[in-house]
Amino acid sequence: MNPEEEKKPTDFIREAVAEDLKSGRFSYVRTRLPPEPNGYLHIGHVKAFMIDYLIAKENNGELILRFDDTNPTKEETEFVDAIMEDARWLGIEWAKVTYASDYFDELYEWAKKLVLMGKAYVDDQSPEEVSANRGTFTEPGRNSPHRDRDVEENLDLLERMKNGEFPDGSRVLRAKIDMAHPNLNMRDPVMYRIIHEPPHHRTGSKWKIYPMYDWAHGQNDSMEGITHSLCSLEYRDHRPLYEWFPEQLGVFKPRQIEFARLNLNYTLMSKRKLRRLVEENHVSGWDDPRMPTLRAMRRRGYTPEAIVEFVQRMGISTVATSNAGVIADAAFLEACVRDDLNKHSLRRMAVIRPLKVIIDNYPDDLVEEMDAINNPEDPSAGARKVPFSKVLYIEQDDFRETPPPKYYRLHPGNEVRLRYGYFIKCTDVVKDADGNIIEVHATYDPATKGGDSPDGRKVKSTIHWVSAAHAQEAEIRMYDRLFTKEDPEEGEEGFLACLNPNSLEILTGYVEPHLASPEIGSRFQFERLGYFCADKDSTSEKPVFNLTVNLKDTWAKLEKKAK
Repeated sequence: MNPEEEKKPTDFIREAVAEDLKSGRFSYVRTRLPPEPNGYLHIGHVKAFMIDYLIAKENNGELILRFDDTNPTKEETEFVDAIMEDARWLGIEWAKVTYASDYFDELYEWAKKLVLMGKAYVDDQSPEEVSANRGTFTEPGRNSPHRDRDVEENLDLLERMKNGEFPDGSRVLRAKIDMAHPNLNMRDPVMYRIIHEPPHHRTGSKWKIYPMYDWAHGQNDSMEGITHSLCSLEYRDHRPLYEWFPEQLGVFKPRQIEFARLNLNYTLMSKRKLRRLVEENHVSGWDDPRMPTLRAMRRRGYTPEAIVEFVQRMGISTVATSNAGVIADAAFLEACVRDDLNKHSLRRMAVIRPLKVIIDNYPDDLVEEMDAINNPEDPSAGARKVPFSKVLYIEQDDFRETPPPKYYRLHPGNEVRLRYGYFIKCTDVVKDADGNIIEVHATYDPATKGGDSPDGRKVKSTIHWVSAAHAQEAEIRMYDRLFTKEDPEEGEEGFLACLNPNSLEILTGYVEPHLASPEIGSRFQFERLGYFCADKDSTSEKPVFNLTVNLKDTWAKLEKKAK
C-alpha cells in the first residue's frame, strides 16, 4: 500500500461520502459553510469549517461559503468580512461566496408552490399562541383555526405579507404537515415571519417577510446542488423536515450527516453570551485575547496550523460528552500551540518582573556582545548578538534572600550561570525603607564567558537577563483562563459569577534590543518564561506583548495540586 494512502484519515463521514460516490447516489461532492453573519468565528466553528473544507478537498469537490443572512435584525457586513478573513487565515479556500438572500426570490416561488399544493398556509395566531398550541413531547399540538384556509386566500395573504401590509408578528406562513407528529419540528413549522425594520444588509427594504432558518437552509442547499450537508448534532431532529420540503417540491435532495460539535472547557461558545461579555465590558472586545474567537486567538499568538492540528487530533464523533457536544480540554489546545511555536519561534530574552543586579567587579564602561541562539530547533535561524554590561535585570523569582530547600537560583553566596554570559555570585542586597529588596550585588568570573568554567566547576542553575542600559521597556500582558469553572454555566449563579478576576495581569518589564520594534503579530519565545506575541497596541516608544502560552502546562499542575 502507498504510504500516503495509509495516512489518509477516515471516519464515519468520509466513509459515507465514499459510499455515496461508489453507489452513484452522487457523481460529485459539494459542501458548504453556512455561517450566520451575526458574530465572529470562534474555536467551535473551526471543527465544522474544517470538516466541510476537507471533505470537499479530499474528493476533488467544491466548497461554497454561503452566508445565512435571513435575519436582518442581527446581521452586519462587518461580520461577513470578518468571517471571510478568519476562514482564509485558517487556510480554507472556497469556490464561491453566496448568500441566502441571493435566493429570496426563488425561495418565495417555492413557498407559493407549497401553498398551491395545499402544503402551506398563512396563520394569524400570535407567536405566543403558535408556541402554546405546538404541544409537548408527550402531548400532541392543536391545529390552528386558520389551517384550512383555501389556497386563494393563502396566496393573497402571503403576497400582502410580502408587500408589507401587516405589522410584525401578526401573521406567519407555516408548512402543513402534522400537529400530532412525535417530532416537534414537523408540527407545522413556521416558514416566513414579518420583519419591517431594519433594512436588510444586501436587499435593503425590498422584503417585508424573511424565511426562517429551517425553511431557507435546506432549500438553499438544494438550489446550490450541495451533496452533503454536514452539521452538528442539534440538527439531527431537524433532518426529517429538511427532507420533507424537497420531497414535496420534487427538487434535488442533499444528504445530511451530523457530528458532535466542539466546545472548550473554561470558556463559552454561545455568541449571545460572548456578546454580553463584550457589550458589558467584561472584556475589551471580540479580539480580547481571553475570548475563544479566532481573531482573539490570533491576537494572542495562536497559529492557524496549531488550531487546525488541534481540531484534527480531536477527531469526528457522533457521541457528545455533554448537551453542548464534545468538551475538549483547553490544555490540549495549548499543547498544540506550544508544539507549533516551539518549532518556529525565535528565542529572545525578556524580564517581566525585573530585579536589578549590579556586578561590582565588572568594568563600568565595558559593553560586550554575547552570541545567542535564535532557535535551537531550527539551525537555519542562526544567532544574534546580545549586549552585556555591568547593570542587569533578572527575574524577581530568580533570587531569594532566604532560599527554600532545593532552590538553586541566585541567593547570597550562591553562584549561577547567566544565559550566554558569565558565572556570577551574589555578595549583597540593598533594601528600601519598607524592607523590599530593590538591588542585588554580585561578582563575576571573567574566565566563564559563554557560560562554561575552565576549571570544570559546575553550577545548578542558569538564569536569563537583559542589560539595563540597552533593554527596552515593554508592557507585558499575562493572560489566564477567563472563567474559574470548567463549565461556566454550571450552577445557578450564571456564567458572569465565575469570571476570573485574575485573568489579566499587566506588567512593565524589559526586553532585549532585538524586541524593541517588533512586527505586530510576530511570535517569540521569551526564554524560560513562555511564548509571547507582539500586540497591535505596541508603539515606537513601548512595545506590548501578549502571553500566548506558558512553556509548560502550569494550569494543569495547579489543578492537580488543588485536588
